[in-house]
Amino acid sequence: MLKKISLVLFMGFIAWAYQAIQPPPPKICGSSNGPPITAPRIKLRDGRYLAYKEDGVPRDKAKYKFIFIHGTDSCRHDALKLSPELTEELGVYLLSFDRPGYGESDPNPKRTEKSTALDIEELADQLELGSKFYVIGYSMGGQVAWTCLKYIPHRLAGVVMLTPVVNYWWPGLPANISNEAYKRQPVRDQWALRVAHYAPWLAYWWNSQKWFPTHSVAARSPNILSSEDKKLFSNFEERKQLKAQVRQQGDFETIHRDMIIGFGSWEFSPTDLDNPFPNNEGSVHLWQGDQDLLVPVAPQRYIAEKLPWIHYHEVPGAGHFFGYAAGFGDVVVKALLLEA
Repeated sequence: MLKKISLVLFMGFIAWAYQAIQPPPPKICGSSNGPPITAPRIKLRDGRYLAYKEDGVPRDKAKYKFIFIHGTDSCRHDALKLSPELTEELGVYLLSFDRPGYGESDPNPKRTEKSTALDIEELADQLELGSKFYVIGYSMGGQVAWTCLKYIPHRLAGVVMLTPVVNYWWPGLPANISNEAYKRQPVRDQWALRVAHYAPWLAYWWNSQKWFPTHSVAARSPNILSSEDKKLFSNFEERKQLKAQVRQQGDFETIHRDMIIGFGSWEFSPTDLDNPFPNNEGSVHLWQGDQDLLVPVAPQRYIAEKLPWIHYHEVPGAGHFFGYAAGFGDVVVKALLLEA
């Protein structure tokens, strides 16, 4: 009798555990229980929809066409800010989009490190941006920019990466550098990244349970912001109003999926990449704050040293969000278009 009771309890525990690690289905925009559709969208080849936003001069009159890739816990509205004077003077068109699962773009349950680069290529084709375009990626969007350099280099006119997220498991990073950078993360984040890398099927449970601290970004903890970042965030009243839209389809297909992909086992390392502009017909720029608490500076320095064709800009005293300081968007674009 005792064995039967034990077996029933064990099976009950297994059933409970299985349910606990399963993420709830996303609330797809436009569905009966999902958020409304307010943005223009394109339909991708696989049937998913991608929401986007246009800024700058009209695309049919633009000299320079940019696609902005937002970071984790962000959306299409978080594109780099450019002054009207610069966009008019240079003829800049800026296209931003919600990455899969964010904002009003459909989730991609088959997302890989390659898939978003292909989404970008298809977005550019459907909006007729031409054979080549510029890419600006911020944070996790900067990591996506590395995948653009790998999978669609023939479509790129130039690339800017602003404090791109580093995958500590990239094979091209020496163990001493990746380990030291990894250990600079808060302990709670080290554990969350271990789960994302070694047991991605536990990512939802780990970042939704209440027994111990989850990843700082998932919890929106201010402790991961540098003093400079906190000063910048105090001015982001507009950003506070957008917060609800960012994860409105669910945490798993946004934050958790980012962690699983961003810190998973990749089929390439940025240090393996070749110069996409051997004849100086374009350039690649990497910007990094030396006081960034989210993305340590040491791996960026190593990558820039290994890839001498990278234009590396280290910003003294800057944290993770220096790109949103007043006027800095203009600095970034001018460095790419006028100084390279």
